[in-house]
Amino acid sequence: MEKIVYTFPATQKIDYFSHVGVVGSGDLEVMMKPSDDLKVEVTIRTGISGYKDTWDVVIHRFFTQHDISATVKINDFGATPGVVKLRLEQALEASCDD
Repeated sequence: MEKIVYTFPATQKIDYFSHVGVVGSGDLEVMMKPSDDLKVEVTIRTGISGYKDTWDVVIHRFFTQHDISATVKINDFGATPGVVKLRLEQALEASCDD
């Protein structure tokens, strides 16, 4: 298992905890929890090693576009960058008060 952690400054709070996706062949789960800190902390646990550069791009792009204050945990088992982005968007939508 590889563990990757990112921290970015943030200003916008989310309202709710969310949990989307499942860990299985080619998929991942995302848990997003509100935080009172002005940052987002993302912890990724993946069974597929050697893709840190790809994770860097996907995570930086998403959290540059979405300035949220949260604790995010991602459990991965070989999801594509498109699936990662989709799951993050689903978690963010479920975490916001509409």
